[in-house]
Amino acid sequence: MSDIYNHFHPDERPFVDRAWEWVTNAGEYHEAKLTDFLDPRQAFIVQTLVNRHPDVAVRFDGGYPEAERRRAFIAPDYRHLESEKMGLAVLSVTSGDQKFIELDHGDYMGSILGLGMKRDKIGDIHVLPSGCHCIVEEEISNYINIQLRQVHRIQVQTEIFPIESLQTSTSRLEEMNLTVASLRLDGIASDAFRISRTKIVVPIKAGRCRVNWKVEEDPSKPLKVGDVVSMQGLGRFKVLEIDGITKKGRNRVKIGKFV
Repeated sequence: MSDIYNHFHPDERPFVDRAWEWVTNAGEYHEAKLTDFLDPRQAFIVQTLVNRHPDVAVRFDGGYPEAERRRAFIAPDYRHLESEKMGLAVLSVTSGDQKFIELDHGDYMGSILGLGMKRDKIGDIHVLPSGCHCIVEEEISNYINIQLRQVHRIQVQTEIFPIESLQTSTSRLEEMNLTVASLRLDGIASDAFRISRTKIVVPIKAGRCRVNWKVEEDPSKPLKVGDVVSMQGLGRFKVLEIDGITKKGRNRVKIGKFV
């Protein structure tokens, strides 16, 4: 088991231990495990560990093909995973208030977590013109349906739908064109979040930054097209383009901030 740890960040060790236990139980004791929602990094870890066991299979499902957060069903490889229930439901949130259209992803998330929910019980949230569709675990859907009556001081109505009724929305990105001295994480992040380079290094070194959902503590890490950077308390952005060098030798970079 010790050689597995070499592939992952020390902070990920508790999750690696848990995931390896799920895999071992499936392979050795014929147990099945339906996990909570996993972020893409956690799903990668689970898939990596499943690949190490010849008798175990896994299915991921977040309610729609492009889901970011997905539940995993880990089981002996003789089970037909496609027919297993993944325990997904849609929480529909609506309101007659015109201010409703100003609510964003963070407003819905904050209100749901404010009910005492853990983040890993909640899948992707889709902000719609009429409100929002939030993917949640079936097991806690009735509780949220009863308890959620307000989002950011706006009265709301809720309803639970089967996952087949999900309406999706694409994440809106606010594009920014930057010119940076290098492609280092701290340089691009300081411009993206409009914080001095000296100050942006603090949360990075403190382990509050993730690149592609993996903790990144090295401010000098070079970023590439497609990388998703999230900074606790500040938000997240995606590197959309790296478009050559200016006459002054700086890098032209286009990023998209998730709004």
